[in-house]
Amino acid sequence: MPPHRPLIPEWERVANTASKPYYMFTMPIHKSRNDDRDYRIIQLDNGLQAMVVHDAKADKAAASLDVSVGHLYDPDDMPGLAHFCEHLLFMGTELYPRENEYSEYLAKNNGNSNAFTGTSNTNYYFSVATDALPGALARFAAFFHCPLFSPSCTSRELNAVDSEHKKNHQSDMWRIFQLNKHLSKPGHPWSKFGSGNRDSLSKVGRDLKAKGLLAPSTPSVPKSADGSLATTPTSSRVPSPTPSSFSTSSEMDGDGGSVGRETRRRLVEWWSKEYCAGRMRLCVIGKESLDELSSMVAELFAPIPNRGQDPLPMINDHPFGPNERASLVSVQTIMTFHAVEVSFPLPWLASQWRYQPGNFLSHFLGHEGPGSLHSYLKNKGWITALSAGPQNLARGFAMIKITLNMTKLGFDNYREVTLTIFKYLNLLRSSNFPAWYQREISLLKATRFRFAEKRRPDDYAVWVTEHLSWPVSRELVLSAPQLVWEWDETDPVNGGEGEMRQVLDSLTVDRGRVVLMAQKDVHERVRGASEWESEPWYGTEYRVEKLDAGFMAEAQAPNDIPELFLPGPNEFIPTNLDVQKRPVDQPLKRPLLIRDMPRTSLWHKKDDTFWVPKAHVLIDIRTPEANSSARASVMTRLFSDLVNDTLTEFAYDADLAGLSYNFSAQTLGVSVVLSGYNDKLHVLARDVFERVRNVQLRAERLEVMKDQAKRDYENFYMGPSFRVSDYYGRHLLTEQQWILAEKLAEVSSITIEEMEAHAARLLSRAHSRMLVVGNMTRDGAIQLAETMENILDFSPMDPSAMVDTALIPPDGSNLVWKTVVPNQNEPNSSLAYYMHIGSYLEPRLRVTSALLTQILSEPAFNVLRTREQLGYIVSLSQMVSPGESNIGIRIVIQSERGPVYLEERVDAFLEEMKDKLEDMKAAEFREQQAGLERRWREAAKNLGEETNRYWTQIDSGYLDFLRRDHDASLVKSITKADVIAMFMSRVHPSSSTRAKIAVHLHSQKPRPKKIGLAAMEAFEALLVDKGIAVDTQKWREELTGEGEPLLTQFGKYWQETLSSLSPSISPEVAQELMAALPGIMEKNPADADYEGTVKEGVRFVEDPKAFKASLRRADPPRPLVNWDDLPQSKF
Repeated sequence: MPPHRPLIPEWERVANTASKPYYMFTMPIHKSRNDDRDYRIIQLDNGLQAMVVHDAKADKAAASLDVSVGHLYDPDDMPGLAHFCEHLLFMGTELYPRENEYSEYLAKNNGNSNAFTGTSNTNYYFSVATDALPGALARFAAFFHCPLFSPSCTSRELNAVDSEHKKNHQSDMWRIFQLNKHLSKPGHPWSKFGSGNRDSLSKVGRDLKAKGLLAPSTPSVPKSADGSLATTPTSSRVPSPTPSSFSTSSEMDGDGGSVGRETRRRLVEWWSKEYCAGRMRLCVIGKESLDELSSMVAELFAPIPNRGQDPLPMINDHPFGPNERASLVSVQTIMTFHAVEVSFPLPWLASQWRYQPGNFLSHFLGHEGPGSLHSYLKNKGWITALSAGPQNLARGFAMIKITLNMTKLGFDNYREVTLTIFKYLNLLRSSNFPAWYQREISLLKATRFRFAEKRRPDDYAVWVTEHLSWPVSRELVLSAPQLVWEWDETDPVNGGEGEMRQVLDSLTVDRGRVVLMAQKDVHERVRGASEWESEPWYGTEYRVEKLDAGFMAEAQAPNDIPELFLPGPNEFIPTNLDVQKRPVDQPLKRPLLIRDMPRTSLWHKKDDTFWVPKAHVLIDIRTPEANSSARASVMTRLFSDLVNDTLTEFAYDADLAGLSYNFSAQTLGVSVVLSGYNDKLHVLARDVFERVRNVQLRAERLEVMKDQAKRDYENFYMGPSFRVSDYYGRHLLTEQQWILAEKLAEVSSITIEEMEAHAARLLSRAHSRMLVVGNMTRDGAIQLAETMENILDFSPMDPSAMVDTALIPPDGSNLVWKTVVPNQNEPNSSLAYYMHIGSYLEPRLRVTSALLTQILSEPAFNVLRTREQLGYIVSLSQMVSPGESNIGIRIVIQSERGPVYLEERVDAFLEEMKDKLEDMKAAEFREQQAGLERRWREAAKNLGEETNRYWTQIDSGYLDFLRRDHDASLVKSITKADVIAMFMSRVHPSSSTRAKIAVHLHSQKPRPKKIGLAAMEAFEALLVDKGIAVDTQKWREELTGEGEPLLTQFGKYWQETLSSLSPSISPEVAQELMAALPGIMEKNPADADYEGTVKEGVRFVEDPKAFKASLRRADPPRPLVNWDDLPQSKF
């Protein structure tokens, strides 16, 4: 195949003996003035295009590769194949055959990785320590030219995809997303089921098998079209040294039998066609020079073949046809909420990158200031939130959506709510738009681009690769997505306004779709009972009807609501963007205490690193009234909601102008966070403080906030089971925390009079901790603190009286709190398994614990998720207690298996890790030490990250600002013996001093019964005893290829088989044989039905409150360092 030469003349051929040749784009890349990185775009002879980024200050490298095919390019008969490819691609390569080679390498080198399958693209990415980039990139590149797609992993990754789908099955977001896809015009690829499940990926194989078209014997391993898929030279799968006594036989594992082999064959066939080098866009960020990075990319990625495919396949046909428009879709939700979404077709957004008309119109539709849709509907008591924006659905088509979260009253009036959206659009169509609207938007984007700060390198690499596909000149690939052109006022047709008018004129009721969301009883209360249809993949109940003629007529009439009008100029646009930059020899590593008064401790650090005209202000106001009871805790939350409710109109312009605030309830009081351009930060701060002090509580808004709080509490329990179990686990170890069920019991009966009394008490006596970081002087910070004190005017209190306090489980304890998953339709149980390590304040213990956690985390994922297939959600991490006083190791698993069984497998994993630690070579241990040290040496990437690091120490009260540096210096002194000693005393199940507590959350949804191999063989023996000839190979191939079959599947097979032997076997004999199955299964239980055995010595927590009262309280916090910033520091 000839080299794929770029057609643009600004490309230069680079050929040297050090690496493969490539083409280099010679024009300078347009970047932010604040960006100190160097950029280069290159293109390899195989068509792969890459952006290499030299960052001299980087302490973390990263890469992302984007392939321009996603799930819309799945074969019609195999939904989810692109997603399955993303999963199986990670399971070893010819060059690096071990299935966890990549993840293990990254884990040792302070790295991590992930991938996602979109509609039109699939993105793979990682981050790693800078000096480990070459090794990581070599392992990464091999995925795209010599993956193994190991047959032994097929069945397990099918299970992983299936588990991921089941994780999302009760999620309204996923359900409604798929329903909108399902309701596309017939045959449109948008309707495809993207995530896939085992059924969708195996159906072709099962159908072929049923027709006798699949060979039952194991075939030779197929190779890809270019011959890269060689048989694994060594097994990529390492057997568990501690297998479950109920582990499946090899016959029911591995390649998934003939059906699994067919799925893999189709995958290899699809990959060999669709994963073409010309469809790949790569970004690599490292410390190496641009020449070195270019050579590395050329050498490692040149082997990827170009298969002659369209580099950027487009789908220009929109899924909304005439039959899908002007429709009302009612959909039943799992969670308790009321919402309406109005959507309209748009062209692909990237094609309109200059003037971005979708964003321009969303500026008005989503506005929250006076005259806006939001303001009008909120004042009517109909909505609690509104969002609007354009969204690319796929490469080729997009959508603009207006989504409103409604109150109960709003849902009762959903018709008027929805009509208001169309009336506002009619107002826009009849309005003149002075050019200053677009100029204002352009200015704000330009300012944001000019002062853009760095972010995590893997996030940035993903952003770059996704935007390399934009149809813009290569020098604009960074700037075009972030900037917008002003209108050319001399050319109203082609100068920007005409394009906007064209889009606006398309946002009409006859082209839109309305989706109404609520639970079934709410729909039927408001709209009456009717027949519901069911979406095939999630079972979402819905109904579709055409918008009636009366609605259509009203929606097309001119706006008649006088309260709707266009916004005025934004007074918060910053005008002073000067940065007070003073050269420093070495940036300060901590803030300084500049004011310590009875009411406020103020910490400050003038920015000496990032040099942007921004500041971050964090204020923690602690008060004993905030959380004194469950009812008080709810009222504090409602108070913060009501304050925010009154601030919306005023603060929205500030938010648009890059200046945001957050006022929220906390366990110990309330907090105020202000961040953004510092020019007008004091204006916003003063208004926030005045609203907090003088907010007028209104009974009708209180009812709205109570209803929202009630729904939030209820919906948490309807969420993923692993979140609920983890929440319960933290609750057991936190002294002053009211569980959501207690809050739920209080919220409905709270009165406006109670709220007024609580608001008066809340800030009558308090102490605040305040941190200011950024482009603000010491005097400016002090002035801000004084403004806060003068306006809020609270009496002082002892700051040590209000602290987060952890509870500590006793040594030698093995505790379990068991309860049920609240959502009765959630198939997944979960386990939260916590092992207490000790004080977070003791440096050697803290560092040893972090090193042990790092060593265990990657094997936990590899063993419990990848190898044992317990479920999609598996994590092992360090858990820091409330108040930052203590630490432990936490394992969280969500699975269709029961929590007792999950705990058994965790204990087996820990037993396996004992051997791993003892056998670990000195070189590997040093790699782990170096990886952890590099993580702690990482510099903050932006002002926000730096602020958060300081705040952790101020909020806890320990003030140990240099902890990361000290801990990093300590890592190398920790020995392997230290790690093993901690593991054996605090983690291993055999330890008599281990303090362990687990939360067992049991699913209430019965699992379909399965039948194990032993029972199937016993049933076969019964048939043989009756003189019935049995084709052993046939039933094993039919029933065991995908693991243990469902009992219903097994029963159906034998009923049909026995019926086919009639009349030699009478129906009575057949019925007698089938009736023997329950007894056989009782004697030979299926592996999948084994629920585990509770270990001897486990103590169950029967009364959580009494249990918490019995635990030892952590010591109150104290400063670990006396910084002597003030002559007489009182903190």
